[in-house]
Amino acid sequence: MTRPHVVIVGAGFAGFHAARRLSRLARGRADITVVNPTDYFLYLPLLPEVTGGVLDPRHVAAPLAGALPGVRLVLGEVDELDVARRQVGYRNPTGRRDRLGYDRLVLAAGSVNKLLPIPGVADHAHGFRGIPEALYLRDHLVRQLELADATEDRAERAARCTFVVVGAGYTGTEVAAQGQLLTGDLARRHPRLADVPIRWLLLDTADQVLPGMPPRLSGTAARVLRERGVEVVLGVSVAEATATGVRLTDGRSLATHSLIWCVGVRPDPLVEATGLPREHGRLTVDEYLAVPAHPEILACGDAAAVPDPQHPGRATPMTAQHAVRQGRLAADNIAADYGTGRRRPYRHRDLGFVVDLGGWQAAAAPLQVPLSGVLARAVTRGYHLAALPAGRARVATDWLLNALGSRPAVSLDLVPAAAVPLETGTPETVQPAEEARCAP
Repeated sequence: MTRPHVVIVGAGFAGFHAARRLSRLARGRADITVVNPTDYFLYLPLLPEVTGGVLDPRHVAAPLAGALPGVRLVLGEVDELDVARRQVGYRNPTGRRDRLGYDRLVLAAGSVNKLLPIPGVADHAHGFRGIPEALYLRDHLVRQLELADATEDRAERAARCTFVVVGAGYTGTEVAAQGQLLTGDLARRHPRLADVPIRWLLLDTADQVLPGMPPRLSGTAARVLRERGVEVVLGVSVAEATATGVRLTDGRSLATHSLIWCVGVRPDPLVEATGLPREHGRLTVDEYLAVPAHPEILACGDAAAVPDPQHPGRATPMTAQHAVRQGRLAADNIAADYGTGRRRPYRHRDLGFVVDLGGWQAAAAPLQVPLSGVLARAVTRGYHLAALPAGRARVATDWLLNALGSRPAVSLDLVPAAAVPLETGTPETVQPAEEARCAP
């Protein structure tokens, strides 16, 4: 008899951890295949440090072939589900279409950039969801200061030195923090920019930085950014974007060539394409992560509206903390069907938050204990090293070298702007990954 085939769609936090655990629990009793557009798991919380020139991008990408022993990797983007035939359709990197049959299916396709109907944003904003965007943005920041140094036009010079980040959640806050440190370092190498302010603005329609976090931690993040000169503007967003500037909802206009979009995420388009029931755009599942009327299909992470036992009637937030735990539970519940353990409903306890603000600053709340400054920084880095599935020594070495020296100031132009359109988030593919910096 052939062994049952488990197909996992996506290798973000949910899919990666589902595959990792299932490879151990169901070894020898099931064949496991992961379908993902890339051959690596991206540790998204450290991506702002790639843009900031602190980390090598390869060090935050764990190769799936090495991290998932016994699991077959199929490179491709799933865009079709045939429930009746128990097959998924996908397109591989060469453009060829193919199909995979399954006995059990885990949908962990993750999320993509959330766009709002604001004129010009899709054409002129830079997203932040994967390594290509991080590399592109880093080169873009370096190039803006080089162009500012080269021009004699004071207005153009000021525009090149103005950077606008929309969205003061985890990603936007950390991108603004790392970007401000990088451009500040770069400006010191350009004497002609000595009298030119390097402006960073962090916008959000909410009434605090890091919406949803305790006021004390939010206040810490806002204070650190403001002390560095970042203009934190709350209750305001972008009303219109052009190639040379933005108009804000408070009526102001700013000349800039750098609009960085960190507003949030929405479920991967695959979720809608499946035709399965949805809640607020996410797949409907029960407390065991199973899709109603299709017990052979489980969904987790950003793709699934998993009932939140701590808030009846609501789904769990789209965070890495929930994605990791749900991925592991999906593996446990599938393994239970094959004789290992028993099925369990989703339960969780909030272990806290960590937000890296660059330099020696961070805001953290491990087990709901608020921390700031150097102690929070130590907790934050310790957590990231513990959570990384691979490359810990390389990341620690990068941190050490950055502490001892300056950030690299070279624009390699490896990723052209056309390769990272905001509506998809990665070159011609969608990168499954969850946003929040929450301790799993």
